[in-house]
Amino acid sequence: MTNPLPASDPCVHCGFCLPTCASYRVLGTEMDSPRGRIHTLKAIAAGELELDAAVAPHFDSCLGCFACVSACPAGVRYDELIETVRPQLNRAELRSPWQRQLRKLLLNLLPYPGRLRALLQPFRLYAGQSIQRLARASGLTRLFGPELEAMEQLLPALNPDGFGPDPQGVMPADGPVRARVGLVLGCVQRVFDPTVNAATLAVLQANGVEVVLPEQQGCCGAASHHQGELEQTRELARDLVERFAAAAADQPLDAVLVAASGCGHTLKQYPQLLEGNAGFSAPVLDVHEFLINLGLSDDFRARLQPLALKVAYHDACHMIHGQGIKSQPRALLQAIPGLSLREATEAGVCCGSAGIYNLVQPEEAAALGRIKAADLAATGADVVASANIGCSLQIRRHLSEQGQSQAVLHPMELLAQSAGLINAAAPAAASSA
Repeated sequence: MTNPLPASDPCVHCGFCLPTCASYRVLGTEMDSPRGRIHTLKAIAAGELELDAAVAPHFDSCLGCFACVSACPAGVRYDELIETVRPQLNRAELRSPWQRQLRKLLLNLLPYPGRLRALLQPFRLYAGQSIQRLARASGLTRLFGPELEAMEQLLPALNPDGFGPDPQGVMPADGPVRARVGLVLGCVQRVFDPTVNAATLAVLQANGVEVVLPEQQGCCGAASHHQGELEQTRELARDLVERFAAAAADQPLDAVLVAASGCGHTLKQYPQLLEGNAGFSAPVLDVHEFLINLGLSDDFRARLQPLALKVAYHDACHMIHGQGIKSQPRALLQAIPGLSLREATEAGVCCGSAGIYNLVQPEEAAALGRIKAADLAATGADVVASANIGCSLQIRRHLSEQGQSQAVLHPMELLAQSAGLINAAAPAAASSA
C-alpha cells in the first residue's frame, strides 16, 4: 500500500473532527472516525496492522464528505489521505463478491447517460405512480435486499425531458454578451432532474452569458473518482476535456461551469488527476461562484418577481467542504424578492448520499438521511434548496418517508421561477412519491 502518512503528521488526535464526522455519528466507533482511520494508517505503515477484509470496512464506511477537513484546527488533509486509500480498497479480497459486482454495475451504469436511460425506460410507468407506492406500502421492495431496496427508494418520478436528446451547440445570450462559458450537464442530473440544467441555461442566458454545450458530452468521472477507480476517472476526464476543447476551438471560453457540486469537486481536481495536464483551458467554477463573480445583470434583477417562500438551503458536502462554497448560493437566493432563507441546525453534516454511498452502504446512509430530513423540516421551510443531485434525491426520499411535503429544488430553479423563465411548481410537486 502506498504510504499516505505525510498528510497526517499534524494530527494530534484532539477529537475536533468527531462531532462533524457522518460515519462516526451513526456508527459511534473510533475506527469509523477520521482520527481512528489515521491511527489505523499509522499502524499499517508501522507493520502492526494489515489492510485486510477486517480493516477495509472502516475505510469503506467513510463518506468522503470532508467535514473533518473543515473542522480540523491542525490543518490535517484527511481528504488527501482517504483519496490515497480508496484505490487500495478495490482489491478483490477486501470486499464480498456481491459488493464488488454491485460497484461494478453502478460504475458501468451511472457515468453513462445512454445506458442509464435504457435501463430506466421500463420504469417510466412505475416511478412516481400508484404502483410504486403500493409496492413500498406492501413491503415488496424489502424483498430485494437493502442495496436494491435503496435504489428503488431513491427512484423519483421520471421527467420525460430526461429521456430526450441532450442540448448541444451554442446557446445565445440575451442581449449583449457579458461572458462565454461551457456547461457540464452531469450524468445523473440530466436524466433524473433535467429541469436543473434547463433552469441553469435560462438563468445564464438571461444574464448575458453565451453557453457552449459540446456534442455527445460525457461524464466528468465524479462517481468513479469517489470510489478510487482512477483509470476510469481519467478516461472519462480526458474525453470530456477533448469535447470541450473541440466545441470552443473557434473562440475560447471564460469558464467551464457546473451546477452539481459533486461534479464540481472532481472537475477542479483534473490537474492532479490528469497527472500534470491542466485539463480545461478555462477555469472550472460552480455556477453560483460564477454568477456572484459576474454579478446579476440589471435586466435580470428587474425581472425577479416575489416568491413568498421559506427556503432552507442544504450545504452539499462537496460544495461547502470540498470547494469552500457557502455564501454564494445563499446570496443568489436572497436576491429573490419575498424569499425567506432558513438555516438548518446542522448545516455542515452530510445527508448520506456521498456519491454512491447510499447505494452501497444503505443502512448508514439511511440513518444520516433521516437526521438530515428532520433537521431541514424543523426549519419550517416550504422548500429545500440543494445544489447537488445526489443530495436532492436523498433528501426527497427521507422527507417523503417522514410525511413532509417540501419540494427539493436547485437554487437555479428558484431563480428561474422568480424571473419567469420556467414554470413555477407547487412545493409538494417535487416531492418523492
